[in-house]
Amino acid sequence: MGFADTPTIEFKADVSGRQPLRVVLHLLKVKTMFRNLLQSGFATVVVSILGACAAAPAGPASSSIDPPQADRVMTLVASGVQTYSCEFDAQRHLGWVFRSPQATLFDSRGHAAVWHVAGPSWGAEDGSRIVGRVLTQRPSETLASIPQLLLETRSTSGIGTLSVVRYVQRVHTVGGLMPTAPCSTEHELGSSPYVADYVFYR
Repeated sequence: MGFADTPTIEFKADVSGRQPLRVVLHLLKVKTMFRNLLQSGFATVVVSILGACAAAPAGPASSSIDPPQADRVMTLVASGVQTYSCEFDAQRHLGWVFRSPQATLFDSRGHAAVWHVAGPSWGAEDGSRIVGRVLTQRPSETLASIPQLLLETRSTSGIGTLSVVRYVQRVHTVGGLMPTAPCSTEHELGSSPYVADYVFYR
């Protein structure tokens, strides 16, 4: 696929052409399921969020994550995990630290078009690749979910679909927060499933 060390998803042949539709419907079902599960535990989630807000360091935040003077190239639906590592903080207490995303991004036909891994980076099957950096963020529309982001491209490689991309939005996020169970071993890995929409702009 021209992008090393990326997650892949295998599809069985479906001569009827209905396989892509099933993929899209499955992703929509997963997103709805995540949202319902999170909202069903409203009271617990609120307490958890308040505790996290008290301990979390301040980061870039904005009421808008719209890119300046940009045209949309494509919108893809992502399904994957957010990976965390168990590390010591300054007080020598172990805790989860964000490490990297690992997700597959599907187009409206259910075709796996882009792979998203550490960097953060995105790689297309045509060999084009971009690496981004976060500009702004805002809370997710869904409780207990990773924030929505605006990222700017800081480097590109290869020629193809992603070559012209200047900005990436991560929106409609569901899930992906650090594991709720405490960690006990340094460098131990944990992951949380998430879904989101990624919008690419030039």
